Amino acid sequence: MEEHQVTAEGETRKLPEPFFVVATQNPSHLVGTFPLPESQLDRFLMRIDLGYPDREAERTLLQGADRRDMIAGLDACLRPGDLMGLQAAAKAIHAASPLLDYIQELVEHSRRAPEYANGLSPRAALALLHAARAWAFIEGRDKVVPEDVQAVLPGVAGHRLRPVHDGIRTSSLDKATALISAVPIP
Repeated sequence: MEEHQVTAEGETRKLPEPFFVVATQNPSHLVGTFPLPESQLDRFLMRIDLGYPDREAERTLLQGADRRDMIAGLDACLRPGDLMGLQAAAKAIHAASPLLDYIQELVEHSRRAPEYANGLSPRAALALLHAARAWAFIEGRDKVVPEDVQAVLPGVAGHRLRPVHDGIRTSSLDKATALISAVPIP
């Protein structure tokens, strides 16, 4: 993912820009499904739990055409260059020094907190900043505010924080809420 290239049968091919990976995960109790190691989980910017569709949405799925067939009929809403321009604009969103302090405090708290086997990595801190910049951009702001960091924290940190006791199941939102409560906004 990070290298923006694939190698198959000894031949390396560079992937086109823009490049990103969207992946799905089967429940870990299914046969042949194994949890990813922490080092691999850390490479994903976010993990978002969509849950199950509501009854009406599920009925639409049951009555509708095959979703894979429908993809062929979709019109592109952006050209690759347009998407790259939006990505560049999001990267340019200002993050002030106190906001960077806040991100560092969240990360450092996760590393010291006794309830986690390991804290958030430097890669997680960068992911938190990048996602918060994108959130601020979507919200129409030219700077990142602490609420942007808090909004993306469940998706960015939830899959990276592992409880000390493996039997404890804590949602991404609960983990983020605990961090937000423990670390005051500067």
